[in-house]
Amino acid sequence: MNILATCCGPCFGWETLVEEPEDATSRPQVKLDALNMGLDAVIVKNGTRVCGTGAVLGTAAIMQDKAYFEVKVQSDGIWGCGVAAEQCDLNKVPTVDKSWVLTSERTIQKEGKDVESIEEICEGDVIGVTYDHVELQFYLNSNPIGNPVTGIRGKIYPILYVDESAILDAEFVHFRNMPPSGFGQIMFEQNIL
Repeated sequence: MNILATCCGPCFGWETLVEEPEDATSRPQVKLDALNMGLDAVIVKNGTRVCGTGAVLGTAAIMQDKAYFEVKVQSDGIWGCGVAAEQCDLNKVPTVDKSWVLTSERTIQKEGKDVESIEEICEGDVIGVTYDHVELQFYLNSNPIGNPVTGIRGKIYPILYVDESAILDAEFVHFRNMPPSGFGQIMFEQNIL
């Protein structure tokens, strides 16, 4: 609160003189979406961890030009992370239709088809995901892996899927690694304007 409102507010009956700037913590935060998940997927840790069997989308579509989020492999099994359209079958693991993901099978997949093999990813590794409406790029512990995926069209959401005891943690705000230059957290559409 500003000083004038604190000192003079009670005297004149003012609650505040000027509206305070919105704190970043009061903005809606992107999380894993309990309304858009497979029937046997389980979301815990305040909307940041997925376990069980199935896929889950993020609560916000990627609308800004340069979005970044991270996924930490907490427990190995069958898993994937990347982006997907809302029409993706969230009960199917691995996801195939309308999804573009990095998988535990050491592949980058474009709508269920392997497009590239990558290095091994282990428990504790952090996968960075960038998307700029032209290219999807994956990072392993801050280092780019594979070639960018192109040809993605339509409204896209973050996606994570798990099976066979895999556990993934999503981070949409407080990143473990520095995002690539120009990339930042996913924002809800009203925050972009």
